[in-house]
Order: sequence, then structure tokens, then C-alpha cells
Amino acid sequence: MANDITTLENLTPDELANRCAETMYESDWAAQALEMKILEVREGYAKLSMLVRKDMSNGHAICHGGMIFTLADTAFAYSCNSYNKVTVAAGCNIEFVAPGKLGDTLIAEAKKVSLTGRSGIYDVTISDSSGQAIAHFRGKSRQIKGEIITTETDPDTRTTSEQ
Repeated sequence: MANDITTLENLTPDELANRCAETMYESDWAAQALEMKILEVREGYAKLSMLVRKDMSNGHAICHGGMIFTLADTAFAYSCNSYNKVTVAAGCNIEFVAPGKLGDTLIAEAKKVSLTGRSGIYDVTISDSSGQAIAHFRGKSRQIKGEIITTETDPDTRTTSEQ
């Protein structure tokens, strides 16, 4: 275990962010089921994509808003968990400004706005493949007990998936 701690301590913040994203994705069944792709992760930042499939469209033949929200929420999660502190949503909202179209690849780009103590604010812009914004999401985060990549032997510091 001491080697893991040393290894993590030697990572740059962006390398740690990538390791956290890789670790989370391994058990992120929702993101995997929706075939989300991690395009880029840095400290306080994440960019993900998702192809709008037929089973993601609503009765208007456009991307269901819940699917767009899920993409935004997932980018938010990867962004705010990039510090290796288990972080959950304390609240969020979304504004839809244009439809997502069937067959299009949507991009969600999450950026930290503020991180004070254990509370953060992150903005996520969801765009279509042409770069047009289709939705704007703001998430409020709260760090809780635990780490994404466990560095201690105390079982109380492990993430839920490890227990």
C-alpha cells in the first residue's frame, strides 16, 4: 500500500484527475450503458461525449432531456471528483436551449467555477457536434468522506464500490 501512496503523490494534478476518471468509469454502469466516452479530464475539468441513439429519443424524435441531463451530470461528476475526494451533487439545474438530434454526438464540457472548503460549483455546457450549445447545466458539489483511489488501509476511507 505504501507504494500506491508514493505513486499517487508523484502524479501531477492532471494525472491524478485522469486516474480518478479511469477508476470511476470502471464501475460507472450508467455511463457505460449510454456509451459515454471520456475525451479529456484535468483537475476541475472534464469533457465527455455521447452519441444520441434511437433509444435515447423522445416522442418528438429528438434527444430526451433526461439523457442530456445524464451526460451533463456525468461530466460534472468526473470534474468534481478529479481531486481524489469522493464528491456528490448537492444540487443542480439545467436549461435547454436547442434540441439534441438523433445520430448526433453531444459533447459535455464541465469546468470548475468555485471550490471553497468541501463545496464546489461547476458549469457544464452541452453542445452538438457543430459546437452549438444545446443546454447549460450548473452543479453544486459537496465532498464527503472517502477517496476515489484509496491511499489508506482504513476501511472507512474506501469508496462504496470497494466495500
